[in-house]
Amino acid sequence: MCGIVGYAGDKQAVPVLIDGLSKLEYRGYDSAGIAVMEKNRIKVEKCQGRLKNLEDKLEADGTPAGHVGIGHTRWATHGEPSDINSHPHGNKRVSIVHNGIIENYKQIKDFLITEGYSFVSETDTETVAKLIDYCFNGNPIETLSKVISQIRGSYALGIMFRDLPDRIYAVRKDSPLIVGLSEKENFIASDVPAIISYTRDYYLLEQNEIAEISANKVTIYDIRGNVIKKEKQTADWSVDAAEKGGYEHFMLKEIHEQPSAVNMTITPRIIDDLPDFTMEGLELSKLKDYDRIHIVACGTAMHAGMVGKYVIERLARIPVNVDIASEFRYRDPLITKNDLVIVISQSGETADTKAALELAKDLGALTVAVVNVKGSSIARDADIVVYTHAGPEISVASTKAYMVQVSVMYLFAFALAYAKGKIDREACEKYIRELKDMPSVIEEAIGLEQNCQFAASRLLNADSLLYIGRGLDYALSMEGSLKLKEISYIHSESYAAGELKHGTISLITNQMPVIAVATQRSLIEKTISNIKEVKSRGAYVILICDKDVDIEDGVCDQIIRLPEADELLMPMVAAVPLQLIAYYTAVLKGCDVDKPRNLAKSVTVE
Repeated sequence: MCGIVGYAGDKQAVPVLIDGLSKLEYRGYDSAGIAVMEKNRIKVEKCQGRLKNLEDKLEADGTPAGHVGIGHTRWATHGEPSDINSHPHGNKRVSIVHNGIIENYKQIKDFLITEGYSFVSETDTETVAKLIDYCFNGNPIETLSKVISQIRGSYALGIMFRDLPDRIYAVRKDSPLIVGLSEKENFIASDVPAIISYTRDYYLLEQNEIAEISANKVTIYDIRGNVIKKEKQTADWSVDAAEKGGYEHFMLKEIHEQPSAVNMTITPRIIDDLPDFTMEGLELSKLKDYDRIHIVACGTAMHAGMVGKYVIERLARIPVNVDIASEFRYRDPLITKNDLVIVISQSGETADTKAALELAKDLGALTVAVVNVKGSSIARDADIVVYTHAGPEISVASTKAYMVQVSVMYLFAFALAYAKGKIDREACEKYIRELKDMPSVIEEAIGLEQNCQFAASRLLNADSLLYIGRGLDYALSMEGSLKLKEISYIHSESYAAGELKHGTISLITNQMPVIAVATQRSLIEKTISNIKEVKSRGAYVILICDKDVDIEDGVCDQIIRLPEADELLMPMVAAVPLQLIAYYTAVLKGCDVDKPRNLAKSVTVE
């Protein structure tokens, strides 16, 4: 959840660390801190709040001078956000930064207290720092091997030793960490954007591998101290992709990038106008024999899975369950070797989704991962991985990652239905043509910004609102509601429109906003009937519907008419105005759109 950077090179470390942290602040912004080796001593500067607070503190206190350092931006788990709980933690001999949760920190802390150690913070991280100090024997690899054999939980650690002033160390388990590679300087980071300004080359650290990093050398060891030869990875996107590019916020930039992201995701998987996953090793002729499909994900990715459920069941006629990952792993799910489990995660590091994947594998199911980050933990652990090609998504509120996840769900549904003989080649080719048109249709939907700004202006003073829809529109309403609440802080809920009269309609008050999505022609009359129910009770209704649907006067207060597309694919079109409404509501309210309070981009802890 937190962001880690580290540097050893010929530059002054502080500007590099601050730059890297600025690229990782989406991972947490409760506090920030750095530790720099200055004249053979570790100089620590840290404080509560955004990275800007740390920059102001450095300007006031004086910037440490040194060529080796580590940095951290925090999303609080153990211990409230405060100066004291901020990372780095340690003492005069050791300093560390940490992403993850140490489950047995209390036992270790109690032991260290009996050994004479005292603690100033409420964090589990300080316990690890003091344990490293306790175990230090002059050999850092032996020391770290001993430490990681004693701690339980998830961790990515960046470590500095006063007695080894020209280098930093790193180790990971269940939390992401990479080692960036360049001439005369090397790096550690939680994610590629932190180092992309300096290098595109990096190593992926595997579980409990230990990295020793100096300006001119990187050595990777296993837990027994043996040197490991690693395969170099290269990021396939440039520094420009991680910058705003003239947009006011990353979220708006990423909304506008959706047409190209969808095109990049689907084009390599369409051969002769048919879906093709052979480059992933996904043989649909074998998959058609599976009894059930389970889609497991969290948040926005789970909503993409909901769209997948509707489309797969409608076309391929295979039962599909969609589970929130944190529930799936603890409810003792009925999974057999005849089931297929699809996990969806933008980062490929989502803790609950990763645990669900491991459970599914243990139960004998075939696992397919739909992820955006190459080499991520989920991508490495799944039997089959389908990479989306969204590029970096910096805004905490997911937009283009959702859109490409949905596009993969459509491709998979079309392929499975064709393989099972539920649709013929002509029908499959027709669906594929419609999907290939989606980038241009999404572009047209982005042109509805002015309508969405007006809708947003009507939500500013709302205490609460509802999103309603039926079928695919209900799945989409769930995502629209999440987008609004997470960045504007307005309470909203999504309901299947037909459920309103079973209790929820009692919440409708005069001028309460209701956003209704109605793109499914077979359900339009029923949805309009539900809209009339809330309108007659005083709701202010914003309707998102097809371009040519005839809506009688008085049914709603504002209509946002969508570009034309096949109704099966309408969730990809209607998602755009829902994203834009959420975005402009947050902007008009003066919220921090890209970094909403209490949230982080990648949820790597339970």
